[in-house]
Amino acid sequence: MTRAKPVPETVTVRIPFRLVKSGGRKEMQLPEGAVRPRRTDNTLVKALARAFRWKRMLESGEYATIAELAERERIAPSYMTRVLRLTLLAPAIVEAILNEKQGPEVTLARVLETFPLEWAEQRELIR
Repeated sequence: MTRAKPVPETVTVRIPFRLVKSGGRKEMQLPEGAVRPRRTDNTLVKALARAFRWKRMLESGEYATIAELAERERIAPSYMTRVLRLTLLAPAIVEAILNEKQGPEVTLARVLETFPLEWAEQRELIR
């Protein structure tokens, strides 16, 4: 009769990581080569949804100006204008964001920066 080896009661696993700011919140960054399941960037998805909703509201005539809509939404017209620019993103980029296939560098802060209007140039800039 053989005896089973005793199993240790605790196991310690060390994973090197660092905290970085991403989209206004802190995120854990794993070392190069580590595989991490992708999470939805909710702030980016929410901004896209708002941009397309606002665009529909303006195009339908529900609101005549960005200033009027911004007042109703209780946000600054300049911020609304920047978010509305997201409707000019290439469909492939929007689809990648919604399907969680965008690169980790594609954040709300990054896409709110000035980007080219040509879709091919956008895809080169935002990978």
